[in-house]
Amino acid sequence: MGETSWVDLFWTTVAALITLAIFSFLYKDNPAFKFVERLWVGITTGYWTMLLYHTSFTDKVVTPIFRQGQWWYIIPSILGILMWFRLSKKYGFLARYSLAFYIGISTGVFIPLTIKASILYQLHGSIRAIEPTWSGLMFVVAFLCMICSLSYFFFSKEHKGLLGVTSRIGIFTLMIGFGTGFGLTVMGRVALLGHRVSFLHDWVQQVVGTVF
Repeated sequence: MGETSWVDLFWTTVAALITLAIFSFLYKDNPAFKFVERLWVGITTGYWTMLLYHTSFTDKVVTPIFRQGQWWYIIPSILGILMWFRLSKKYGFLARYSLAFYIGISTGVFIPLTIKASILYQLHGSIRAIEPTWSGLMFVVAFLCMICSLSYFFFSKEHKGLLGVTSRIGIFTLMIGFGTGFGLTVMGRVALLGHRVSFLHDWVQQVVGTVF
């Protein structure tokens, strides 16, 4: 085989051994898994650090200030530098100014977005004309389940009578929602496992085809 094929086989083998080292944790905790775990954390930290430097720091600090002459960007840059004073016992209080600006601005930005996305859009989707179709029937069922789920969190009155029935239905609705979310998470992990198993299978075939 050519040199390129051997190079590809080498790096594929490294990836396969790392995958097997991760799977070895299924047997018990061992040095191979710990090494790969720390290797992954180190590589990920270095990658994201350089990515944030080139996509955030360069675009938000270096380019506006030194290339475009937008000197007012120095103010948020100074606030960012003050964040590092949290590492100092003597001057750690300076970081509070940056945190105050960060929390205040973030709160003002995200609260309206959260209300719009999580409340207003949900109300808009729950108020519409009911169509005499299967989709309309499913909408009615979903709407009633939503009302029952909300009634479960109504604690100002004892859950008896009609409120007790609706809150009980609300519990089942919430459990169905939690179960669906958990099932999707499990299926996502199973898909990742299948991808890794398929990768190991292709690696074995590549090794056999290259060496033998």
